[in-house]
Amino acid sequence: MEKIVKAILIGAGQRGAQVYGAYALQNPRAIRFVAVAEPDKERREAFAKDHGIAAENVFEDWHALLDHEKKADCAFICTQDNQHIEPAMKALDLGYHIVMEKPMSQHADELTALRDKAHRLGRLVTVCHVLRYTPFFSKVKEILDSGVIGKVESIQQIENVGYWHQAHSFVRGNWRREDETSSMIMQKSCHDMDILLWMAGSHCARVSSFGSLNHFKAENAPAGAPMYCLDGCPAADSCPYNAERIYLRDTGVHVPVIRKVVSLENTDESVRNALRRGPYGRCVYHCDNTVVDHQVVNLEFEDGITASFTMCGFTWEGSRTVKIMGTMGQIAGDVEENKITVTLFAGGKQTVYNLDADPEGHSGGDKGFMEDVVRQIRSDGAYTGRSQVAGSVEGHLIALAAEKSRLSRKTIEMSDFIG
Repeated sequence: MEKIVKAILIGAGQRGAQVYGAYALQNPRAIRFVAVAEPDKERREAFAKDHGIAAENVFEDWHALLDHEKKADCAFICTQDNQHIEPAMKALDLGYHIVMEKPMSQHADELTALRDKAHRLGRLVTVCHVLRYTPFFSKVKEILDSGVIGKVESIQQIENVGYWHQAHSFVRGNWRREDETSSMIMQKSCHDMDILLWMAGSHCARVSSFGSLNHFKAENAPAGAPMYCLDGCPAADSCPYNAERIYLRDTGVHVPVIRKVVSLENTDESVRNALRRGPYGRCVYHCDNTVVDHQVVNLEFEDGITASFTMCGFTWEGSRTVKIMGTMGQIAGDVEENKITVTLFAGGKQTVYNLDADPEGHSGGDKGFMEDVVRQIRSDGAYTGRSQVAGSVEGHLIALAAEKSRLSRKTIEMSDFIG
């Protein structure tokens, strides 16, 4: 029988509990959580109960958990964005392999310090770049590596954030302010910078970027809009961002997940009560958000490949679309549709791939990522998997360069960032 991986969880929020924790409950012979640190009492106790964690291994603060000797094989770092580096560094010192939520950090020196420490200690730092594990991008990479479209010359990728996701996470939610978390291009799209690196198979040489917070501002509020949606907004029936519409009327697949963020109890009554004066019930035009609602990034790689990336909150669907142009043909596809079309220039032959995938969990990426994590930890680092710290750091640095370019309106040379 293969070893059951033992893990500790630092941060039992949406990703920690509902993704990694849920995988452990569904796969008890693969991984088991034996300790948790979470400041929210309700979430902490719920996670401990679900996973049968002994009282002496349940902590309010991660410092207290990591003040003890090593308890497991790996540590899952799922705190808020600006709280990732310190527990990761401490856990590395204690001998843990690390599984880390993105973004790792919004500071270049911290990113390179984490990378260098992991290499020096011979520890794994696996960042949740789940796109690499989706059936869609796995197939795209396979096609690219086959050489069927020749040498790649240019890539276009669009992240359709989705109007409801923009409002939930980046206007009302935890990632609305750069000074509290990170820039949106870092938090939402370091995934995309990573996958562009993976598809290009080359290092990025320079970056330029443009974007702004253009819509979710007070001057765009409907006449008479109150501070909270449930306070009788005159535009309630026509506003797509109406909190009652998103959390209590909408029947989309996203609702069960985001409702548990609003209220862990997740009943209509508890959600409605939380919306009355909670952050997710605020009018989107009367929030304190500062991150952009749309942004474009242009990249040039060392071997001459160019790439353009668009991130936009004003879309119906939440998905990614990609087009890769080579000297002999092209690849085009939609991640959510799990459909890839390869067209060869000589004769126009088309091959269409319709892929099967779990419709939830980042289009199957979460499951693939966790399977890879278990394999890595079982091998004690002998198997390094698809997501490795050096590549993750480079993708993060591209996101930092993109934000610097957006603010300065200058092209950024990546040699200024990569240590």
